[in-house]
Amino acid sequence: MKQIQYKPVDASPVKSFFVSMLTRDIKLEEAILDLLDNCVDGILRSQKSNGNRPYEGFRAEIEFNKDSFSISDNCGGIPWSLHDYAFRMGRAPDRPADVPGTVGVYGIGMKRAIFKIGKDCLISTQNQDHRYEVEINSEWIADEDKWEIPVRAAKASKEKDGTTIVIGDLYPGIAKRFSDDAKAFKSELERIVSTHYAFIIDKGFEVKINSDNVKPSPTRLIFNKSTRYRKVPTIQPFIFKAETDDGVQVFLTVGFTRPIPSEDEIASEQEEKRYSSLDAGWTVLCNDRAVLYCDRTEMTGWGEAGVPRYHTQFIAISGIVEFKADDASKLPTTTTKRGIDASSPLYLQIKNKMREGMRIFTDYTNKWKGRADESKKHIESGRPLSFEEIKSEAQHLPFISTKRSVPEGAQYKPELPLPKRLEPMKRRISFVKDTNEVKTVAEYLFSDPDADPSVVGEKCFDIVFKEAVK
Repeated sequence: MKQIQYKPVDASPVKSFFVSMLTRDIKLEEAILDLLDNCVDGILRSQKSNGNRPYEGFRAEIEFNKDSFSISDNCGGIPWSLHDYAFRMGRAPDRPADVPGTVGVYGIGMKRAIFKIGKDCLISTQNQDHRYEVEINSEWIADEDKWEIPVRAAKASKEKDGTTIVIGDLYPGIAKRFSDDAKAFKSELERIVSTHYAFIIDKGFEVKINSDNVKPSPTRLIFNKSTRYRKVPTIQPFIFKAETDDGVQVFLTVGFTRPIPSEDEIASEQEEKRYSSLDAGWTVLCNDRAVLYCDRTEMTGWGEAGVPRYHTQFIAISGIVEFKADDASKLPTTTTKRGIDASSPLYLQIKNKMREGMRIFTDYTNKWKGRADESKKHIESGRPLSFEEIKSEAQHLPFISTKRSVPEGAQYKPELPLPKRLEPMKRRISFVKDTNEVKTVAEYLFSDPDADPSVVGEKCFDIVFKEAVK
């Protein structure tokens, strides 16, 4: 038998596969957020500030139309020492250690975003004495044998060090969103940036989209400081903090953002629409970036282990959990950095504390059910505080060690005010009727269709009671 000579199998990567597969499972908005992540990482590389506003003076400007997309920043640029790593697909094992707080883990964010949007791209960057340009075009993408990307020197600029990325030859679907759907897309992108970057913008970072500033939408929790030093039931959030053995810092807080809604407000279609836009649920931060925003699913503990499923009656409950790590690979995020790795042991442990905190406030809401107006005075006596303000106030609270929990940490469990028991000879009556029918009765009784529904119901009872005792 003739002996067959076997040759080595070619296992080299196929460039077109990278381009198509990397972008398949990421949304356009998420790709743009990846580019913003690079801006923030640049800020962290360029300074060592740890103040309350570490991003002050830094900005990113996004512009798009039917022909092109661009993002420019003054966030320090890409150091020449990192150019061999910044433009590679994947993370090289010999890459220098990341600056603490950055989120680049896989080495695909910028490239994936570019490939998602268009075929031609020019990246111009300046970092100290280095200013250079890198061009990625359709010819480079089509050439399976060419992996090196040309680099050329560029003229130095008097502007602050930073990076500009301009993408052209947009894919048809992207061009359509940037033109026919431009207004809707801009609105959605502003919403996502205002929520996912709320805490970074609140610390000084400036983001513009087509020349308009994005305003942050951070969660604020009610905190009554007047009884900080006295053991008196009052409205304050539940807080848990810990640091894991591998250096991940966790700070968790959950509480009320506003008074709990009355039954009439919950039942009213008009009120329910108004409430639905507010910030109930959990926001999860990883190195300042929100990877989940106002989540109300089992992912954040709703409907699990004694916590009820989310319902409009819990619209006033919000929570924030922050994970911070010098090494971003320790954070419980997915590869897109826009979701939580639900199988992460760390996240599963912290989720137990999230549920523990939630139960305090869902129980409170249930105890005050039907008496929301009475509970308002307790909640309105406090003040809505930002996440950073809550962390500052936490320094003055009596924490209890939680040595039996994993991870081991410390927590503050507030004592919330309880409703006074109704007199034994009194009973509460509550029912729901069609809004138009209530208005009709209100008009008949008070000549005012907008009279308070509770007053209308009480008047109806008084009329029937008089008839019954005749």
